[in-house]
Amino acid sequence: MSDIKLNISIKEEDNIVFKRCIRKLLDSTFIIGDKDEKLYSFIARESNRQDVSDYLRMIGFDVLVDANVRIAMLKPHEDDAEAVGLKRANVVTFTTEQYHLLLVLWEVYLENLGYSDENVVMRGDLIDKVKAYEVDIDSNKLAAAMKIFKKYDLVDYDPKDKSEDAIITLYPSLQFGWDVAQFQTVSAEYMKNNQIEDGLEVQNSGSDEDEEDVE
Repeated sequence: MSDIKLNISIKEEDNIVFKRCIRKLLDSTFIIGDKDEKLYSFIARESNRQDVSDYLRMIGFDVLVDANVRIAMLKPHEDDAEAVGLKRANVVTFTTEQYHLLLVLWEVYLENLGYSDENVVMRGDLIDKVKAYEVDIDSNKLAAAMKIFKKYDLVDYDPKDKSEDAIITLYPSLQFGWDVAQFQTVSAEYMKNNQIEDGLEVQNSGSDEDEEDVE
């Protein structure tokens, strides 16, 4: 591995914004253009992005800016992605219930695309969607999951509003919330359960036909 050299120069008027960008990325992984316009506008400029990247490189991180969905994301630097002894501070392992909820939120996000400038869903509608997808999660687990998703800027909402009409804002960062290994495990589990259900339906159908034959 080559020596690490840091040679950046931040204008005095940009000092605070630069520091806020660094701290925001380390704290919540994402900077969302629709939520933090000033921070995103700063980091989206190539020269500023490079300065942020060079600074983060000192601790094994880098930043990815996606102009299509207007987000900036903290990620491990490619040279340190497999380094032993470096904790991947921005990686959170979700529970199975939280992962299922994340999939539902992403489905809702996709369904809402193009209908309005903001991608939102009411709390009551989300709960109905969760039930429709048969996600086994109670109100306490739902609240805990949404709190985590809010911390990492996957969604936003007013924690004090518990009504069914409470608005939940969905961010494009939802698509980056996957851990590949965990996604494969959850998907395999889902497919296995579906196959079992299909098998039961086939068996039931066969039983009905047998009864008709007997009659």
